[in-house]
Amino acid sequence: MTALTELTLSQALAGLRAKTFSAVDLTRAYLDQIERLNPTIQAYLTVTGEQATAAATAADQARAQGEDQPLLGLPLAIKDVISTKGVETTAGSKIIQGYKPIFDATVVARLYAAGMVMLGKLNCDEFAMGSSTENSAYALTRNPWDTERVPGGSSGGSAAAVSAGMAAGTLGTDTGGSIRQPGSLCNVTALKPSYGRCSRYGLIAFGSSLDCRGPLARTVEDVARLLQVMAGHDPLDATTMPVAVPDYLQALQGEVKGLRIGIPKEYFIDGMQPEVVQAVRAAIQQLEQMGATVREISLPHTEYSLPVYYIIAPAEASANLA
Repeated sequence: MTALTELTLSQALAGLRAKTFSAVDLTRAYLDQIERLNPTIQAYLTVTGEQATAAATAADQARAQGEDQPLLGLPLAIKDVISTKGVETTAGSKIIQGYKPIFDATVVARLYAAGMVMLGKLNCDEFAMGSSTENSAYALTRNPWDTERVPGGSSGGSAAAVSAGMAAGTLGTDTGGSIRQPGSLCNVTALKPSYGRCSRYGLIAFGSSLDCRGPLARTVEDVARLLQVMAGHDPLDATTMPVAVPDYLQALQGEVKGLRIGIPKEYFIDGMQPEVVQAVRAAIQQLEQMGATVREISLPHTEYSLPVYYIIAPAEASANLA
């Protein structure tokens, strides 16, 4: 039998709905896993065990009364740069150690409304500035696949927690790769949504014109399930897009036949790790076999992207963190 901490979000939700196990069973399994593995992996900075158990109990009672929110009883965890009411939020820095927000970030509030059980807050590079989670003021998060290697960053705790079975899904933030890169290094599914798709309200900001919130989980379906809840316009964030949220789960039923995909030649450069090139080429070939049309294109301004990033990001960080 598959361990509860190895289930995808969709499998866990199906089990809860079928009453194969309870939200309390599921939550306790994750808390036990955290107790066993976190001393080594160090993905969590704060574990909210009592709060999680109480929320799981409430979820079971709600389900018994016929309620069935999209994430009812599912144990998730939040990057420590995202505000959580009454729960310490440090952004990986001792400068604000002990800070407990008096409000939830919009994306956290939406996850709660959908039935989330919050397990705790996850380690990150200080103020989300880094790509290895070695720059946290509290702990060095390790890659669950090889504890001598980094999990990536700055959402290293978010990726490592999913990878090690210490959360069914997590939230991260991405300014210049901080969801996508740790997701890749920890072999989990990670999505940086379009800018403005998810509210930034309640985020301890790094680069306001670059910051995005996004989900990490085991599968594409799981990520779609989380994004469905998180996405949408927020009157508290004027940069959110005032457009309808599509049905992401339904969109997964389509096919790529006829889709046109451009591969920028500037994205393949000297010094790339051969295994990375091989993996990307294999993915391109898979898409072609599934009916997509692939052709090489040119994005000639690519060479300026990194210098521009290193002007915009530090300038905005300086203003936000002053």
